[in-house]
Order: sequence, then C-alpha cells, then structure tokens
Amino acid sequence: MHTTLISAADLKQLLNAATPVQVYDCSADLMNPATGRAQYEAEHIPGACFVGLDEHLSDKTSPDRASGGRHPLPSRERFATWLGRTGLTSSHTQVVVYDRQNANYCGRLWWMLKWCGHDNVAVLDGGWAAWQSLGASVENGAGPTLAAEAPAYPLSTARATMVDTTTIAQRLGNPGLTLIDARAAARFRGEVEPLDPVAGHIPGALNRPFTENIGPDGRFKPAAQLRAEFEQLLAGRDLASVVHHCGSGVSAIPNLLAMEVAGLGRTALYPGSWSEWCNTPGVPCAVG
Repeated sequence: MHTTLISAADLKQLLNAATPVQVYDCSADLMNPATGRAQYEAEHIPGACFVGLDEHLSDKTSPDRASGGRHPLPSRERFATWLGRTGLTSSHTQVVVYDRQNANYCGRLWWMLKWCGHDNVAVLDGGWAAWQSLGASVENGAGPTLAAEAPAYPLSTARATMVDTTTIAQRLGNPGLTLIDARAAARFRGEVEPLDPVAGHIPGALNRPFTENIGPDGRFKPAAQLRAEFEQLLAGRDLASVVHHCGSGVSAIPNLLAMEVAGLGRTALYPGSWSEWCNTPGVPCAVG
C-alpha cells in the first residue's frame, strides 16, 4: 500500500502485474486553463484519467461546496459521485496521482481522496518526467470515457483535516495556531499579487514556498532533509498546531505532504487560503 509517494519504477511494476490501480493525471496551469488537458492528450500514462482543477477538483457554483476562495472544494458527496464515474468504487484500490508541475496540482487530489476516507493514494514522485525517464509506454488522446451513471465512491471517516476562516480568525495570535503559507516569497511579502485583489499574507504566518520540497532531480527531497528544514522553520512550535495554506488551497498540499513524508504527521489544511481570507471583511492582512 502506498499512501504518500510512489516511485515511477514501483508504479510500472504494479501496472505490469495487473494490480488494480487507478491513475489520475492532474496537470494544470493557472494562467492557461487549457494547458493541462492539452498536455494530457499529447501523452499520458496508459489508462490514466484526466482530472481538471476547475472542472473536477473545485466547485464554484453549488450551494453545498465545502470551502470558499478561488478554488472552492466540492462537497464530499458531490466529489464521491464524480469519483464513481471515473471507476473508483472501492477503498481498497491503489490510487496514483501525478502532474507535470512539481506535485502542485495532483497533491490536491491526493488530499481530497484522504478527505473522503481513501488512504491508499500516493503521489508519483517526480511526476510525468519520472515516468518518461523509465522509457515506459505512454498513450495519447482523450483517455477513458466517464460512465454516465455509476455507484458513488463509498465515503468514510475523513483522513484529512480542514480548518475554516472563522477558526483561523479566532485563533490568530494564539500559540495553538501555526500557519504555513506555500506561496512564492514575493507574493507572501505583498510585493506582487497576480491573482487576488489584496496583496500580503495572514499575520503571523510562516513562509515556505511549495517548490522548496523538490530536489534538483524533480523528486521530493529525502525525508531526513525535509524533516530538518521543517523543524528549522517551525522552531519548536507544536506540530499539532500547523495549518497549511497558499493562494487557493492547492499549492499548500506539497508542504503538507512533505511534512508527512518527513515523518512529522498529517497536518491540517485551510482550503480557502489567502483568496478567501483577503475577501473576508474585518480580518487583518499583513505585508513585508
């Protein structure tokens, strides 16, 4: 069972052994929404299903969505219905997710599956480039057709924790809350803001850009190195107090995943993130 990362070699072995594996390609580009599907249709892992950040991992219209911000989470029930249509109907199935953007987008699906109670999900370490480096087979085209109707994925107790804006606001300044912001340093400081109406960060937050989890080879850094870096960042703060966020709850996940890879446990996510916080009347914002 793979629950955090899986190597390309291990994935290839599972596929060759005809082990039940569900693979999802989550490639995306915030600035050009058509890019992800184009990359997928050009080449993807055989049998992989395409997952769109806006179409499948967000819900901007339904009244029952689970969070706010630029990429609101769908309800668990609505997401489980879509998972069933992709063919995922058993909690025992090994799921592997990948992208071409340093686990920025596939991490979202990894976390959402944990949130739905599915623990057997892993991020392909090194993503698409790692698969290519094996010289393994690839497919092109539109990929599998989703079933018009299918049993929904069987939801169970959430294995991931989310925190909302009200809770963050109530705990702000309390030692029981440690916020880690995964955005680039210039956005965190408020020097630039290409996506949201207000620049800056939540007061008291620590900054660790999600790209710092990835080594020169495109894979996550070794567990010991990640542990040392997070321990230096946290400087003795309680691990149980950690809540990750970013601009819209997407690029925060690599930090959350990296802490788990480092053996520091599964920490919480603020899915609304800065895009929800900076649009909430009365909450403080900081720069610098």
